[in-house]
Amino acid sequence: DGIITEGESYLNESMLTGESKPVQKVKSDNVIAGSINGNGSLKVQVSHSSKDSYLSQVIKLVQDAQNSKSKTQLLADRAAQWLTVIALLAGAATFFYWYLNGQTLAFAIERMVTVIVICCPHALGLAVPLVVAKSTAIAAKSGLLIKNRTAFENSRKITTIVFDKTGTLTIGKFEVSRIVPLSISDGEGQGVRSENELLRTASALEQNSEHPIATGIMQKVKNLKLQIPATENFNAITGKGVEAKVESKDVKVVSPGYLKEKNIPLPPDFKRDLAETVVFVIINNTLAGYIVLSDAIRPESAEAISTLKKNGIKSTLLTGDNNAVAKSVSETLGMNGFFAEVLPHQKLEKIKELQTNGEFVAMTGDGVNDAPALAQANVGIAIGSGSDIAAETAGIVLVNSNPRDVVNLILFGKATYRKMIQNLIWATGYNLIALPLAAGVLYMQGILLSPAAGAVLMTVSTVVVAINASMLKVK
Repeated sequence: DGIITEGESYLNESMLTGESKPVQKVKSDNVIAGSINGNGSLKVQVSHSSKDSYLSQVIKLVQDAQNSKSKTQLLADRAAQWLTVIALLAGAATFFYWYLNGQTLAFAIERMVTVIVICCPHALGLAVPLVVAKSTAIAAKSGLLIKNRTAFENSRKITTIVFDKTGTLTIGKFEVSRIVPLSISDGEGQGVRSENELLRTASALEQNSEHPIATGIMQKVKNLKLQIPATENFNAITGKGVEAKVESKDVKVVSPGYLKEKNIPLPPDFKRDLAETVVFVIINNTLAGYIVLSDAIRPESAEAISTLKKNGIKSTLLTGDNNAVAKSVSETLGMNGFFAEVLPHQKLEKIKELQTNGEFVAMTGDGVNDAPALAQANVGIAIGSGSDIAAETAGIVLVNSNPRDVVNLILFGKATYRKMIQNLIWATGYNLIALPLAAGVLYMQGILLSPAAGAVLMTVSTVVVAINASMLKVK
């Protein structure tokens, strides 16, 4: 794995993450070993050796998941062990019954062998492991990394999902949502009359900053392919913004706090959502306009919340952001409720509160501050683009950082459990019916199974279990 230090391209990560479309990668983005490069040229600095790469971690997670056993699998294993004992005891009982009731030794032995063969615990023993192997492989290909089988099996019980906001329901990056130039003179008879002109002027001051707001502005400039002017006499206004000379003009890009401090009135028609962030552009001491940014909601979030509702699962927003932001995101997505201005240790308490109220809680998050809540939740789900601590704490990791995968996880967990139960019912039902037939319960009616027929039926029962497991898929 590595980090791009130079260049831009689209990479095919479908084999690794399940993302069908090529993913755009630019400077500072992570590159997964095994990705296929498109037409662009990239220079990548290695960040992880092959043994520590993402692919190696996925392989280890799959192996660990397949080796770990849930309660259902442990139950099936114990049932298979008991079936072996039952088959031997039933075989012996069958032998003595027929032999002591006047049948020949050959007949009694034949009945005993048929019982033991037909009750071979293969079908019952494979009923769950086959589903486990299939589900783990499918999940990994779909970007759902199962670290804990019990957590995955418990996903079918979820009644409430608690979502962290930043990086989970939202992209986690500021995006320019509105650019509002003010048609006024800049002091030299030249007014800032276009959105692009205001944006490129502001970008001149933001081009060397790593602040999230600056990153959002620069991304918009890049998308519009605008030329960024040079700056002179750059200076940071501590806690309020930046200033510099751009094309012989004194330019400032500042926060609302700067305007308040300098008693500069807001534009008469100025409006903004409380969930938005605004920076003002001042040219030659005159307010020239403002740029509105917001942490955009992921396109998939609304669909994910809607699908959860259809499946009778409640969704709650849990965030450290202010009440206005939390309310805006929650109402936009149609969530059942929200908790705002919550500190990391309080997130854990909110999860406990929901559990106390009888909810079976899943928590999704991507940051270090989400780790305690992820550990407390009945099912902890880490978003792949987040911190290593969050991924380490959670029982399941979503590689693609797509909220829709949370829905896929729950539906796939339910489908997997259904397959396990179907296989167990088939294997158990088969043995309950086959054992008496093999013992000769219908002998007086002229129906008698030979050892060869018993072997065929035993094989068929195992094949049925295998075929049923192979039909498992992510919807």
